[in-house]
Amino acid sequence: MPGASTNPPAPSAGGTGPATGRRPRHVVWLLVLGVALAALNLRTGITSVGPLLTEVSDGLQMSAVLAGVLTTLPVLCFALFGSLTPALIRALGEHRLLAAALLALTLGLSTRPLVDHPLPFLALSAVALSGGAVGNVLLPTLVKQHFPDRVGAMTTVYTTFLALGTTMAAAATVPVEQAGGSWRLALGFYGAFGLIALIPWLALLRHEPPRGSGSAPVALGRVLRTAMGWQSVLFFGTQSAVAYIMFGWYAEMLRDQGMGAAEAGLMLSYLTALAVPTSLVLPSLMARVRDHRGFVAAFFACYAAGVTGLWLWPLQGTWVWTTLIGIGMAAFTLALTFFAVRTRTSGATAAMSASTQSIGYLMAGAGPFLFGMLHEVSGGWHAPLALVGVMITANFVSGLFLGRPRYLEDSLDSR
Repeated sequence: MPGASTNPPAPSAGGTGPATGRRPRHVVWLLVLGVALAALNLRTGITSVGPLLTEVSDGLQMSAVLAGVLTTLPVLCFALFGSLTPALIRALGEHRLLAAALLALTLGLSTRPLVDHPLPFLALSAVALSGGAVGNVLLPTLVKQHFPDRVGAMTTVYTTFLALGTTMAAAATVPVEQAGGSWRLALGFYGAFGLIALIPWLALLRHEPPRGSGSAPVALGRVLRTAMGWQSVLFFGTQSAVAYIMFGWYAEMLRDQGMGAAEAGLMLSYLTALAVPTSLVLPSLMARVRDHRGFVAAFFACYAAGVTGLWLWPLQGTWVWTTLIGIGMAAFTLALTFFAVRTRTSGATAAMSASTQSIGYLMAGAGPFLFGMLHEVSGGWHAPLALVGVMITANFVSGLFLGRPRYLEDSLDSR
């Protein structure tokens, strides 16, 4: 890992809003709770559907085409609503917007199991996903705004609860469905978590900083006219594409090569769960240094070793390959943390987060499709794994540029 930086740190406030020390203690803890609970809910609308896709499709008489739309909907909503978030921040303010996003998420998750036709189900899924998309952009911004001197610690809270929510929805949905006897109950169950997450943000509405007290907003187009902006897009997009490929195809690939269904499912759950410990430690480590290229190289090495093992010996040492790939997938936490550590102000954080995620998730959506197409054309798994190799190499190269100790605002000023 990289050594400690000798360069002076960025200003701790930098126009990002009031520091935590100037707020009453109960407000600070309410903000911490609000960030954690909001993060817990950002992925439940996505990973809860996959384990019950067959039951949902049969129950709604959903065609294969509409089922494909349902699985593609998350990346489309994340791209669209993520790009709109900076404008919505200017119109509503951060606290009101996150409360509205959590309300949309709760309503969508709670009501979509009640319908009996696929089109309303898709529409209500889009409502829920819009809330998650806005929250994706907002949480790094709120961390930068309210905790400028605790970015590492609060990003740890945010990314850890994000990973916990993702794993919870993937692992608990089927047991809830089996216990309750209904896929509708299993999916609607997650609306309760959204409602709980909304409570602290309703209490925080009267503690929102005055409009205009934070940093000036930054247009997304300005970010995308910088090299750093596109380095962030490529790093986030390639990592997310690999993650979606693994979530969608990893168990199938192992089963096709002779592993039992139960063991393959266990491998996928283990792969997903590895995001939790890495999310606990990575952001705080990143906050202690300014040069992050060592992190990028370490994750690439794990990725490359894991993919090589799958290529050569897929069913020998599978636990080792799964562990290495799972550690490599911690580059997603690295990508999220870059939004805060590569910017000085909350306005720049919001713009970098929105521009990166809006385009990056479109790239991510293409990953599983291309992987599946290569498998169908080639009849094996070497060609798809070669695609993964290209993606992790592109992730490594873009990460080496993005990991250098600099700030987005400097790139904007130089233009």
